[in-house]
Amino acid sequence: MAVKPRTDRPVAVIGGGVLGRRIGCIFIAAGYHVHIHDLSEAALRDAAEYVDIHKAEFSLMPRIHKAREEIKNSEGKITGREVETSISQVDLESSTTAPFGICKTFLGLEPAISNSWLVVEAVPELLDLKIDTFAKMDALAEEDCILGSNSSSIKSSLLIAKISDKRKKRVFNIHFAMPPAIRTVEMMTCGETDFEILAYMEDVLGECGMLPVIARRESTGFIFNRLWAAIKREIMNIISSGVSDPGEIDLLWEHMFKNGPLPCQLMDQIGLDTVAYIEDNYIHERGYRSDGTVDWLRKEYINQGRVGKKCTKGGLYPPLAKSSSAEKDPANPHCVAKDIYVLDVGLGGNAKDVSQVHSNGKVLRLNLATQKLTPVMVGQNQPDGIDASLSTQRIFWTNMGRSTAACDGSVWSADMDGGHVRCLISIGDVHTPKQIAAVESRNQLYFCDREGTSVHRCDYDGNNHEIIVQRRIDPNSTLLEQMTHWCVGVAIDAEQELMYWSQKGPSKGGRGRIFRAGLDIPPGENAENRTDIRCLWATMPEPIDIEIDSTTQTLYWTDRGEHPMGCTLNRAYVGGEDADMEKVILARHFHEPIGLKLDKVNNIVYVADLGGSLYSVSLDDGVKTELVRNDSCYTGLTLV
Repeated sequence: MAVKPRTDRPVAVIGGGVLGRRIGCIFIAAGYHVHIHDLSEAALRDAAEYVDIHKAEFSLMPRIHKAREEIKNSEGKITGREVETSISQVDLESSTTAPFGICKTFLGLEPAISNSWLVVEAVPELLDLKIDTFAKMDALAEEDCILGSNSSSIKSSLLIAKISDKRKKRVFNIHFAMPPAIRTVEMMTCGETDFEILAYMEDVLGECGMLPVIARRESTGFIFNRLWAAIKREIMNIISSGVSDPGEIDLLWEHMFKNGPLPCQLMDQIGLDTVAYIEDNYIHERGYRSDGTVDWLRKEYINQGRVGKKCTKGGLYPPLAKSSSAEKDPANPHCVAKDIYVLDVGLGGNAKDVSQVHSNGKVLRLNLATQKLTPVMVGQNQPDGIDASLSTQRIFWTNMGRSTAACDGSVWSADMDGGHVRCLISIGDVHTPKQIAAVESRNQLYFCDREGTSVHRCDYDGNNHEIIVQRRIDPNSTLLEQMTHWCVGVAIDAEQELMYWSQKGPSKGGRGRIFRAGLDIPPGENAENRTDIRCLWATMPEPIDIEIDSTTQTLYWTDRGEHPMGCTLNRAYVGGEDADMEKVILARHFHEPIGLKLDKVNNIVYVADLGGSLYSVSLDDGVKTELVRNDSCYTGLTLV
């Protein structure tokens, strides 16, 4: 569920400097009213002007709403319940449609803090100044008000010397970086903070478009600064000992981490047992301590068989689920649906030379936690559909080919990182392959062939390739008539042994259809004359890719037809009689939508469009959030 912006009481920001005004803008853009206090009239004028200019930009930050994550305090007690007392009075619903909050500025501290439910100090990093500021905040704030310090170097436990014991449970560090460029915010207990406050603020900050993380016990430097401190120390050691120079270090960093795997993911990929052996050598050579590093790693992970991606128990990250439909406990929201694989067909403005657009296609990976978009495969020939197999740790995608007039499509496979590439269906064996679906329970791939007017399947390795639906075309018919037989999207309900596919019809023609049939051809029939094919809907604007939730028997599809019925995300229940199959527009006003993928854990569906945008859409209320927008041209997508 999402947190509704609390507009009955304001958020107060103490300090209207460079970061203070940004903190205020975060909340205002999400619908909260904000009071900014500063002793300088000029600083307040600048803060108000900054908010007015930038609040629209801040409102575009992707919102995060997620299930409650269990949070443990330093004694190991789970404290991830819903927030009680005054905080629980906040209504829960989507905040993404909220209007901007109101910004007010104050020279006086008392009117700025008056009736606030949250006060964040952002005054200079001077301990005595912060202690005195917190004492004043405590004296002026309502009894249930939460007090936060934006300090990145001073623990909040050092700031509470002059405040009441009762208030200490509502004090914490809340360190913002430089939004909107850097969306991370670190929270940390003062040692007495009620952890339900931290859990609630994690939800609030996520709904404000931030990426919150929680230091679950006090730590000098919090989380990132400790990482950065270790990196700085080792860089200085490398340079001072003459091993390398700054340019080479930055080159390695850029290509290893900016364009490569993230550090914890990299350790899982290498194998935690191998990581420990490597660290043993450093410990022996340099005299490092092992108690907080490899000793801990062996006790908590390696000795329990948790050594990384090469084992079923996982490593630093939990193992990937084998089935998206399997019942499982709520997952860590920072690890759920962490990566989106999306296809850039290559026809967008990022193709500088129009003559090269047919080799400009890319397979890209978007990390949802970091918003980092990384190329996995380049030089593709108009890629259109993509899916992934968690059991084999491989991705599968289709290339439409250089020309729709030629039979030059193909189907490909690679490791998750783009290695071990294999061509499964060679050029010439399929015309224009479109959406592809990987079915784990059968180890099979299903895909549509548009100009080939057919539905195909093969094994994960490309063997046993066969056509299971072949639409008949009158050779004397017009092109517009032939388009009504073009097969585009495909979805498989393995539990019900059914497949669904779309036939898009002419562009913006209002002649699209969606069909259903069994997974296997009935005995004695063939792909052309099978009698189990049923048309579910006709005269649709232009249905494209489809997805089935087998648990709820709900079909989802994108439609590229004319507005307002087209350029939409739609759904319908398909488990009953015809009268039950009412089509519902879940979200609209996309820019030529194609790819879609359900994320049932987070109750959303992702949608990609040719306009260069990637969205998440809430299954509860249809609110869509733009995650990516650039000069690309997106087609298919899948989740890992």
